[in-house]
Amino acid sequence: MKRCQNCSNMFEASGWTCPSCGCCPDSIAGFPLFAPKLTENREGYREEFYAELASLEHGNFWFEARNALILWVLRRYFPAPGRLLEIGCGTGFVLSALCRNFPEAELMGSEVLPAGLSFAKQRVPNVQLLQMDARDIPFSDHFDLIGAFDVLEHIPEDGKVLEQIHSALRPGGGLLVTVPQHPWLWGRQDEHACHVRRYTASGLRQAVQQAGFVVLYETSFVSLLIPLMLLSRLRMNWSAPNTDALSELRLSRSGNALLGTVMTIERMLIKSKIRFDFGGSRLLLAQRL
Repeated sequence: MKRCQNCSNMFEASGWTCPSCGCCPDSIAGFPLFAPKLTENREGYREEFYAELASLEHGNFWFEARNALILWVLRRYFPAPGRLLEIGCGTGFVLSALCRNFPEAELMGSEVLPAGLSFAKQRVPNVQLLQMDARDIPFSDHFDLIGAFDVLEHIPEDGKVLEQIHSALRPGGGLLVTVPQHPWLWGRQDEHACHVRRYTASGLRQAVQQAGFVVLYETSFVSLLIPLMLLSRLRMNWSAPNTDALSELRLSRSGNALLGTVMTIERMLIKSKIRFDFGGSRLLLAQRL
């Protein structure tokens, strides 16, 4: 069900016009605006990141490894989602992988900044995209699966986001999140990336459970690369203050291939039921009962 943000009426319709009050959200470049006051907000993310991300993601060891892990977990626990929403879809890199692997699903993507949606539209032209505040999701009991991949760490009110996701999911629906892990890895890169936190495993689990979910699966990843990641963070903290958030991901072809091989080995270990306690990132799958 869709929820009118003007009168809170719940309705089923192909469009966004509320049958009760007649309210319809404005749009920009064809994207419905559900949080127009936030379109110029730069606190949670920087608009200039999108262009480089769009050129960097394909083939990059980290983005490819995260996609592969996301798809493996979904095939194992939610192999046939009907309606799927990705919150904070960015340039559409994960969303495009979801489209290829779940062609029967009704997919939707959201971003708080319309600039990101313009890039996503190029990758997934047939997916419905909308501008939205994750703390105020205009749906209720609607989706079978909602993903938020490296999104929660940008939002101070992560508990509110999780509550909204719980409400937007159908009973039995799934939540899949990835977040940066270990506060002791906090550094200048996190500040440039507009993070407000790095999670602990217990902290993420507790936040999800407090929102009404039961945890089905969780693991750390980017675990075999923790020593290299720590060295990179220390080097960045000692470097010039203007070092940007994407510098860790700009690698030579050989370096990228080597790290990609390490991540493939790590994923094989995860698939063989090894759970890593430490890792640069954390993945958690939960279910609304």
